[in-house]
Parts: sequence; C-alpha cells; structure tokens
Amino acid sequence: MMLEPSVDELLEKINSKYALVILSAKRARELQFTDDPMIEEVKSNKLVGTALEEIRAEKLETANHDYE
Repeated sequence: MMLEPSVDELLEKINSKYALVILSAKRARELQFTDDPMIEEVKSNKLVGTALEEIRAEKLETANHDYE
C-alpha cells in the first residue's frame, strides 16, 4: 500500500522529517476542533492525512518550520 502524499513529495515542501511531523500533528489537532480543511477535495479519512494533503497543496505556512 502506497501512502499518499509520499514522504519524498512532502520533503520537497518541508526540508525535514521532524518539521513535517510537528507541522502535520499541530494541524491535525486544529482540524479536530475546526473540521475546516483548507483544500477542496480531501482524500484521506484521517486528520493527519488531511494535514499532509494541505502541506502538499502548499496551503499551510511552512516558512517558519525550517529545522535543518
């Protein structure tokens, strides 16, 4: 089973796996309370998956999450 979006694809948007995990976890927590995704068509059934889809779509501010 392939994960969508792929980690390689997401690492093109955010340069660190650590930053990717932190940002997606924070956004998933927000979605838990707001249930208002920033993308039109959500493919994932999980909140973390939705957060990762938002990162791929460049809907989340990622500039402040550069942990090299």
